[in-house]
Amino acid sequence: MIIKGLKINYKILGEGKPLLILHGWGSRSENWQKVGELLAEKGLKVIIPDLPGFGQSDRPKKIWSLENYCDFVEEFARGLGLERFSLLGHSFGGSLVLKLSLRIPEKIDRLYLVSAACFRRKSIKKRILFVLAKIFKIFSFIPFLRKAFYKFIVRKSDYSYTDGIMRDIYLGVIKEDLSDLLERIQVPTNIIWGEKDNIIPLKQAKVINQKIKNSKLIVIPNANHDLNTKYPEELARAFLRT
Repeated sequence: MIIKGLKINYKILGEGKPLLILHGWGSRSENWQKVGELLAEKGLKVIIPDLPGFGQSDRPKKIWSLENYCDFVEEFARGLGLERFSLLGHSFGGSLVLKLSLRIPEKIDRLYLVSAACFRRKSIKKRILFVLAKIFKIFSFIPFLRKAFYKFIVRKSDYSYTDGIMRDIYLGVIKEDLSDLLERIQVPTNIIWGEKDNIIPLKQAKVINQKIKNSKLIVIPNANHDLNTKYPEELARAFLRT
């Protein structure tokens, strides 16, 4: 499929009511293969694209914002003829489905926020990342600066999984905090989280659950952030608890 001049790779598993899954930053559709198969066995049509810039899909030709990614998802859904569908987003994908639930609520049967990145409030670490990223661009040829940048800042962030234009996209994405949008969501919502999420703590899931009136929180015991790759069976069972 070609969308916005970009070649898009995607998977479709099963038949039935459509479920569109949006993966996290640095991920791809194949990382959701097992979850997709489990849900397809339960009578769902599972659709998983490689978002632009990830997997086998082309990279954006300019710096995209969350709004640009949402535009892409809307066009992708239209291209597949999806009139109504459920929408699941993990981590970065969670921020997209959150915004989409406000843009096209009439098309979404149910929303699934899986370890969703909704809170992007500024922190000292983020401020340092922005400053050092600019310095790194200018002085990346100096070995000790490059080593220090990766050791103390990058290795614990998704920035380390990017290069080229995707780094600029990432720095723009993490600037946008979505917490003020939560109370506006009217679509029925399931919030699925790992009890020991090491990237986005469970306390954020509890706040999301409080702010979205028509929502249910499901916690997967002892699980971390990588629910789709390390706990696919548990995630599929949590999904089916609607």
